[in-house]
Order: sequence, then structure tokens, then C-alpha cells
Amino acid sequence: MRDRTQLYIDGAWVAPQGQGLAEVQNPATEECVGRVPLGGEADVNRAVDAARRAFPAWSQTPSHVRAGYIRALAEQLQKRADEMAALITAELGMPVQWCRMVQVDGPIEGLQSYAELAAHMDEVREVGNSLIVKEAVGVCAFINPWNYPLHQLIGKLAPALAAGCTVVCKPSQDTPLHAFLLADLVHAIGLPAGVFNLVSGPGSKVGEALARHPDVDMVSFTGSTGAGVKVSEAAAPTVKRVCLELGGKSPFLITADADLAAAVRHGVQDVMINSGQTCTALTRMLLPASRYDEAVEIARAEAVALKMGDPLDADSFLGPMCSGGQRRTVLDYLRVGQEEGAQLVCGGAERPAHLERGHYVQPTIFAGVNNQMRIAREEIFGPVLCLIPYADEAEAIAIANDSPFGLSSAVWAGDREDGLRLARQMRAGQCFVNGGAFNYRAPFGGYKQSGNGREWGEQGLHEFVELKAIQL
Repeated sequence: MRDRTQLYIDGAWVAPQGQGLAEVQNPATEECVGRVPLGGEADVNRAVDAARRAFPAWSQTPSHVRAGYIRALAEQLQKRADEMAALITAELGMPVQWCRMVQVDGPIEGLQSYAELAAHMDEVREVGNSLIVKEAVGVCAFINPWNYPLHQLIGKLAPALAAGCTVVCKPSQDTPLHAFLLADLVHAIGLPAGVFNLVSGPGSKVGEALARHPDVDMVSFTGSTGAGVKVSEAAAPTVKRVCLELGGKSPFLITADADLAAAVRHGVQDVMINSGQTCTALTRMLLPASRYDEAVEIARAEAVALKMGDPLDADSFLGPMCSGGQRRTVLDYLRVGQEEGAQLVCGGAERPAHLERGHYVQPTIFAGVNNQMRIAREEIFGPVLCLIPYADEAEAIAIANDSPFGLSSAVWAGDREDGLRLARQMRAGQCFVNGGAFNYRAPFGGYKQSGNGREWGEQGLHEFVELKAIQL
């Protein structure tokens, strides 16, 4: 049991003013694995006040000193990487074969990159009789998701520290335990009091209080598009900066001359990682009509071969949904898909026979899908893949871009240059060509209802920067 009874505010663990503790459930066993405080508005006020007091000194701290703290945090996380990965597996259910690499090693790389990028804050550009200088935006509130909890927290925290901002973090109620361990690491490196603060609690109270707080200069939110709209509305009266990383319904365009087997297998695996609980998952696979039947069979064979089971089993590719509520949401979409006339190729609502407990949903593939079906237009956030045929390249691009979302996309083509040409036509914040890897030094973010702003890379630093013109 990993119980936490205190919040981290102003450089110390303190008793919350909010009442009660929230249980954190292991989604594989449905057992309680820890409890965290239910913070309230008074705790938010204390944390924001601490961050406001700390901001003048921290923002004026030399960039190389801030970089040193970021490197120290990366080192601490490296030392306790196995512990952090095990904690995230327990609260999220992500299998161990993925958790260390995706949920912990990636954030370590991100911290290291921002330790280098901190020096960009010292750049001064001369334009005519003006000097253009960079300054920290101020006090920042982070409202974090449950699906990639540490990954998304570090994607906000690292550039904020590099820029000279102070922060208040609110983790998801479903997966908050990692944030408390991170606060332990922050305390261990001696980060100045008030620079990092942690307040757990429900989004309706803690998240909303942060978004509308007049002394918060910026809100960075990761989550559903609907929740992002509410955050924006709460933040609007104080005209604070809002950075949103929201939902997706990403297309994967496979060309007629592609290595079909390699492409389809890659696409199935992409969707099933983290049991489909990934905003960038390539959930719409666009296939040439001439090879559609062949692709359906390859996809079916790949999906049924993926092992679903105990996240602690190194052979498990898929674990459970994060919560019972998320499982019910996915099962509702499986019903909708069949009602809409899609063909259930494999998977479905039936619980896997060997898993009597846990929030499991089988890897599911729908064929005969058209892009107007709900399962092709709405983010399901589960292990569900839609196979959509197209007649020619123009139709494929039209289908790919016919979505309210634009977070990610992918192309698999027989020729790399052809793939690059198609990638330039995708209306999305990123595109993966022939299985290209995620890059922590490149910007990440969406078009359309997938959000605004960017995380990671130099552009992620810019989100936390104000530009000042000094006329001479």
C-alpha cells in the first residue's frame, strides 16, 4: 500500500486543508494500491501563493543553474527508474515490457534535452533599435492526464523549469501516485521552495480552481477535448495563456505499393500499446480497396496473436483499461460500431476467458467501416482499430483529413519520398513515415480540436516564454 497523506507545497510536505483521501485502484486486480489527499481550493491558494513568491528569484536564477537542477532531477529519476515504472504499472496497468521504456526512460531523455535548451533563454536578438529578450511567463498550472502520467508531467515541467517558471501540478485522480514520488525526487535535489508544488484532488475542484486563479499566468492541460474546452472557459476571464494537448482520431494511410504485412502489423501494434489509451493512436487505418481483404486478414492475425494479461508478466502486450469507467466507455463504442453496421473481425465485448478480474477489453478490429460512423469520428481511447478502404490517393487524403481532430498521422509507402509527399498533405501536428520513431527534440501538438501550442523540443520551451522588446 502506497498511502500519501500530505501535499507538497512551498518546499515541504504539509497537511491538506481539504478533507479525505481518494483510493487509487490497480486496474488489473481491482484492489486499492494507495491513497492520496483530496485537496481543495484552500490548498490551491496556498500552492499558488508559494509559486508566486518563488517566481522572482527563480526566474532571475542563471540559466545554467536552472539547467543543473534539471540534470539533477534526471539523475534522481534514473536512479529510481525501476521504482517509478513499477508504480505506474500498479496505478495504470501498463505492462512492464512497455512501462519503463515509454513512461520513464522517455521522460529522462526529455529532462536531459531541456537541461541543454535552458541556455536559449539567454539569447538576445537585435532588431533595428530594439533588443528582443526572453522572460518566463510566470506561475504555471499543470492539469495532467492518467494515460501517460509522468511522460506528460515532465513534458510540461522540464521546459517550465528551463524557462524560469514556477509550477503547481494537479495529477489525475486515477493515476496520482507517480507525482508524489516525483515530488520526493524534487525535494531530494533541493529545488528552491515554491518552484514546484503538488496538489491532488478532483478536476472539478482543484483543476477548475487552478484554471480560474488570478495569480496563475498559464495553464497547460492534457486530456479530452471536452475537458479542454472547460479549462479554456475557466481561464478566459483572467486572459491567462492556455496550452491544450487534446484528443485524436489519427489516420494511418497505407499505399498500394507498401509492404502490406509490415505496415498493417505496425498499425495494429501501435493502436494496442497501452491498451489503446493513447491520444496519438493510429485508430483509422486507410487501406487500398484492391488489397483490403488481404489487409483485414493480416490485421486479424496480428491482433489475436498479441498477448493480453497480467501487466507484471513480461510477455503481456496489453493490460487492462485504466478504470472500470473507461472499460464501460469502450464497451459502449463496441456496441455502437456493430449497430452502425461495421463488421467485428475479432475481439468484442466478451471478457477474455482467462481474466476473471480487471478492467480488460480484448483487442478489437472493425472492418467495413466508413468515415462517417461514430467509431471512425470519435475518440474511443481503447484497443479498437477501424479499417477503412479507399479507391485512390485523393480519396485517401480526403478521408484522412475529414476529422475534427488533427493530433497525429502516419503514412507507409513503398517509396520514402512518396511517403514524405503524402505526409505533407496530412492536416495533423505530426506524421510518422514508414514507422519513424517519436523524437523528444521535435515539437508535439495538434491541429483543429486536438489542441493548441506545442510540447517537447525548442518549441515546447517557447510555450513558457514571454518576448519583450526593449527600445534603445
